[in-house]
Amino acid sequence: MNKFFRCLFVCLAWIPCAQAVEYNTILAEKSTLAFVYKQMGVSMEGRFKKFEIQFSFNPTKPAAAKATVDLDLASIDTGSTEANEEVAGKAWFNTKAFPHARFAATAIKSIGGNRYEVSGKLSLKGHTQEVNAPFTFTTQGNASVFEGSFTLKRADFAIGEGAWADFGTVANEVQVKFRFLASASK
Repeated sequence: MNKFFRCLFVCLAWIPCAQAVEYNTILAEKSTLAFVYKQMGVSMEGRFKKFEIQFSFNPTKPAAAKATVDLDLASIDTGSTEANEEVAGKAWFNTKAFPHARFAATAIKSIGGNRYEVSGKLSLKGHTQEVNAPFTFTTQGNASVFEGSFTLKRADFAIGEGAWADFGTVANEVQVKFRFLASASK
């Protein structure tokens, strides 16, 4: 019986230490930043190939977490070279004038279990809007996965102007999906 309590005490003492890991290195080659939208009622998908993330996240102290995502808008991959060139143009992202988008977290909070919510400012094409994105945090060995999504309205950022402003052609709502694999600090 004495051995049982010693073993139980060691196990219980280890649990907070296991959870107190700080994750701060994104494994970019294993991470994705994608989007889903409707064009003439048909669901379409794409992704961005280049982004940088600076962050620190300890699941036991979410309020102390920090995150900044810088996105290279010219790295868009819609699945078509022609479409990639079109969305880089002035009516869409205008990548010559606005080559990057940035998300800067202002708060991260636990919403129960392995679920969290990050709030922050998204700056895109000269416009800034508040964004809230729920996400899950799970561990996989020595790494962790941050996975979530949020919806943005392209009109809020003047994306798809002129002939593309018709929401019947391209929907106003765009779902942004992220899956970031991260490793802990050493």
